[in-house]
Amino acid sequence: MHTMPTRPKVKICCIKSPEEAELAIAYGASAIGLVSAMPSGPGVISEEAIMHIAGTVPPPIATVLLTSELRAEVIIAQQRRCRTNTIQLCDYVPSDVYQQLRHALPGIALVQVIHVTGPESVDLAVAAATHVDAILLDSGNPALATKELGGTGRTHDWALSRRIREVIRKPLFLAGGLNPSNVAMAITAVRPFGIDVCRGVRTNDKLDAAKLAAFFDALPK
Repeated sequence: MHTMPTRPKVKICCIKSPEEAELAIAYGASAIGLVSAMPSGPGVISEEAIMHIAGTVPPPIATVLLTSELRAEVIIAQQRRCRTNTIQLCDYVPSDVYQQLRHALPGIALVQVIHVTGPESVDLAVAAATHVDAILLDSGNPALATKELGGTGRTHDWALSRRIREVIRKPLFLAGGLNPSNVAMAITAVRPFGIDVCRGVRTNDKLDAAKLAAFFDALPK
C-alpha cells in the first residue's frame, strides 16, 4: 500500500512565458504544464514557446508537454522539438504507442490523462498505469464532437478518483476545477500524490500571484 505524502506535489498548467514559469516555481510548483495544440481549452502556446520556456526551467522541475496527438511518430517529433522532460498524453492512445515512445525517448517521463466520466474510467486507468510513470485524472470528455481534453474548470466525482488511486500502483495527479477554496477538500477526498491547476490560479488569463499564494496556503502543511 502506498503511503501518500500529506502535502502533494503541485503542477501549475497552462504556463505561457518564462516569467509565469518562474512565478509558479517560486511559489512551490514541482512541475509546469506547457500546452501544445488542443481541440479545445485554455493555455495553448506554440511549440517554439514551449521549447523556449522549457529551456529556462531548472532541474529537478518537470517540464510537461501536453499533447493531443495519438500517433507515436508525431508525439516523438513533437517532444524532440519542444525538449521537455515529460509528456502528458491528453487523449487515449493505442497501447503500442507507449512502447514506441519508451524506445525512442528514453528518460522522458510519460503521464496518461484519464478523463473521469464514469466507472469505465477505473478500467482505463488500470490499463494505462502499466505503461506510464503517472496517471492524471481530469474532467474532460474525449467522446464529444469537439474533444474536451482538459482545462474545463469543472470538478468531477472525487469518489471515483479515490477508487482509481486505490487500485493503481503509480503516482496519481488530480486535476479538474481545483482552486484555493476546494483544493484542501479534494486532497482529503482523494489523497493524490500530486495536484494540477490551471484556471484556478489565473485572472484574465494571467497567472495570479495572489491566487497562487492562496492555493499553496490551502495545502496541508
